[in-house]
Amino acid sequence: MTPPITNDLLKILRIVDTPTVCNAIEVAQGQRGFNHFTRGTMLCSDPEGAAVVGRARTAKIAAVNPPTEDPDVIRTRRMAYYRYMAEGNQPSVAVVEDIDYPHCIGAYWGEINTTVHKGFGMSGALTNGVMRDLGDLPQGFPVVAGSIGPSHGFVHVRELNTPVEVFGLKIRPGELIHADRHGALVVPEDIIPQLPDAIEKLLKTERVILDAAREKGFDFDAFEVAWQRFEASRT
Repeated sequence: MTPPITNDLLKILRIVDTPTVCNAIEVAQGQRGFNHFTRGTMLCSDPEGAAVVGRARTAKIAAVNPPTEDPDVIRTRRMAYYRYMAEGNQPSVAVVEDIDYPHCIGAYWGEINTTVHKGFGMSGALTNGVMRDLGDLPQGFPVVAGSIGPSHGFVHVRELNTPVEVFGLKIRPGELIHADRHGALVVPEDIIPQLPDAIEKLLKTERVILDAAREKGFDFDAFEVAWQRFEASRT
């Protein structure tokens, strides 16, 4: 049974950035080494907006070449895709792997598709593929993507509700996603109940150094004292 995402936890996760969550997971685990995150530089349609948080609803698409299956098969799968995205438990995130990567051309995430997914109540999208219509995307539905481009190509759905991979991050349907302009991560299920306390402890610990460094007259001696307090607070 997956732990519930309470409203309090959701509120916290939406206002902290992904690096903070990444560090907080290590606080909860009591060690460094958490590595379930994306590699490389990704792009965010709303870099100043809230983080994308929710359970993964997964799919795979392609766009470089036209589909070879019967048009009715493609159409049926497309409608199954939208039903799947619409009927997922909230909060949810559309996680779509473009299998043409790293040669993606199909901007699946434009004004129409983002507006539809937002209308379904989803929190945002994570993809290794392409986005477009940057001036026209709806507020409150961030897209974290691999690139920006002008065309949809021959974009069509290949799979849904299967494991996917985005920038080195393997994601299974239903896993908890946190993403923003820094990239994305999957929160371990056993850490979810501990996250609020871990985030609070992390932020409090960081203030030991940050507050000292912002004081007038800060120098190495002040740093050394603050660093000792910082290290002690992390144990």
